[in-house]
Amino acid sequence: MTGQLFCEVLILNHSTTNLKNWEQMDDNHLVQRAQEGEREAFGELVRRHRSRMYGYARTITRESFLAEDIVQDALVKAFLHLGKLVEADKFLPWVHRIVRNQAFTRLKNTSARERAFSQLAPTLQSPDEESRWGDLDRILDRLGRTAAGKADAQLTPEEAYMQKETLEILTGIIGCLKPRERRIFESHFFDQLSPQEIAGLFELSSANVYQIISRSRKKVMQERIRITVGSYMRTRKDMGDMKTVMVPDHESFTEAQSWTTAADALYAMLKAAGETLSHPMVMGLTGHAFRLNIVPSSVHIAGPTAYSFADVLSRGLENIGYRSSYVDGMSGTLGTNANLLDPVLLGKEAMGKRGINRALPEALDLIHRSLDRGVPVLAWDLFLPEFGLIYGYDDERHLLHAYECGKKDTLDYENLGRSVKEEIFVLALADSAGTTFKQRLGRAMNMIVDHYDGREPDDCTGSVKGLAAYDAWIGAFRGGEIEPNGNAYNIAVVRDARSHAVRFLNEAAEQWPLAGETAAGSADVPVLAQKAAREYKEALEHFSVLKELFPFPQGGDPNESDASAKAVSLLELIKEREQTAVGYLRELTDLLR
Repeated sequence: MTGQLFCEVLILNHSTTNLKNWEQMDDNHLVQRAQEGEREAFGELVRRHRSRMYGYARTITRESFLAEDIVQDALVKAFLHLGKLVEADKFLPWVHRIVRNQAFTRLKNTSARERAFSQLAPTLQSPDEESRWGDLDRILDRLGRTAAGKADAQLTPEEAYMQKETLEILTGIIGCLKPRERRIFESHFFDQLSPQEIAGLFELSSANVYQIISRSRKKVMQERIRITVGSYMRTRKDMGDMKTVMVPDHESFTEAQSWTTAADALYAMLKAAGETLSHPMVMGLTGHAFRLNIVPSSVHIAGPTAYSFADVLSRGLENIGYRSSYVDGMSGTLGTNANLLDPVLLGKEAMGKRGINRALPEALDLIHRSLDRGVPVLAWDLFLPEFGLIYGYDDERHLLHAYECGKKDTLDYENLGRSVKEEIFVLALADSAGTTFKQRLGRAMNMIVDHYDGREPDDCTGSVKGLAAYDAWIGAFRGGEIEPNGNAYNIAVVRDARSHAVRFLNEAAEQWPLAGETAAGSADVPVLAQKAAREYKEALEHFSVLKELFPFPQGGDPNESDASAKAVSLLELIKEREQTAVGYLRELTDLLR
């Protein structure tokens, strides 16, 4: 069985038959007829009680998508084992027991970040195979091989049923293909023919067959995501959750206070959650005031965001005492400089021509849950490859209300993840634990020093991080292949970040006596913070000269020999100042540990 889609097939079968008036039958009669093999009777039972089962599962899991998966699994088991139910009037408690058992089993065995609900996969599978069923190619290939290599007589009743239902649903999904695409697609995945054999049958070249199979696979994947999103929205409607929500006081969240858009978004989220931290304090505690990521050779414009969003942003929030939930649909590539693209490619019409991100269903669920609590959601690449906020939604019109880089606009649900980079990353605050200022500062110092030393998870962008990034930047100037706009943007972002580093460290020094800390060495904390602040202030002066040499967005001429030599000299001075500052931060880390 394939979960949500199986439930919809049952209901569809129920609604399209005119043989019996199932809606007028009571549950007992429906159970009896379903036990006699009437699938439509079971479909009516599903239609009547599915919302109640979902609500029951959700109270246990507190997770919409996991609840969906649990109900789907429970209905599969109920359908397969309905014959074992002796007392028909006990159907609902019996199914509730199955839901409960499925819920506790899944909570015990499932990781917190399981990609539930949107995976088109049979329910009966061994643990070592579970992760493979999220890939449509593997599903199709497995089904084809099973059909070709195992006779029906060798299949267990459950295997035969799963295979039949999955094939029926996939057949419906691949209805999005044109007739020839569909024949070639089925020949490859279901009949297990090689591209060379298909080429002979259809009088095509092997290259053409490969292209058609690849194009068709993408179409099928897109159709699957559309069906999943549609199912999700129908569930919201069934549960009475369809509504329009705008986060209170959302106008105040759209004030750009730095060039680091991730920090602006985090600040707005924390403010909505009741935090009173200043913007420089958020920049410092989350590590953004001290970041430096440089893409070698070109100094690509993506440098400031060339890091693992999931690791860096969630750890930054943990420094302040907040856990977070996120949906990661990133490609791991740098992409192109959006500032150099044709403006036509940045509009909403261009979005409609791009593929739907497979993380969309999960992202919508996370957005709904956070906004319902009155907290906006951090989101990446809404209109441009930068961070922004989603602060409202309208279920009836399928619209998100969003802000990014000075632009407030609406975004169709399906267009989330269809901007320039075709990526999705959304992050929401989960819950918080009480933390002292010392704990927050200590965690932040650990993260900052780790960054400077290059101890961060690999993000696949090839960027160099921390102090070593200065050497990569200097090497790029000497190499003479720098992209002017990207280089100027990196300078503007890092210069602004260091101005926040100065303010953060001075603010931390001012707050420290108010923290009530009397342990040995505690008096050295503000002294060290102020010493580091002075080093960053000197580095900031050199950054200001760099900014004048290479203004954003024009960028100047970083590959001209005199300008390049001047930039190398300035970067060497900046690195020297920051090395000294990091020494003070290491001492701070030891004291706060």
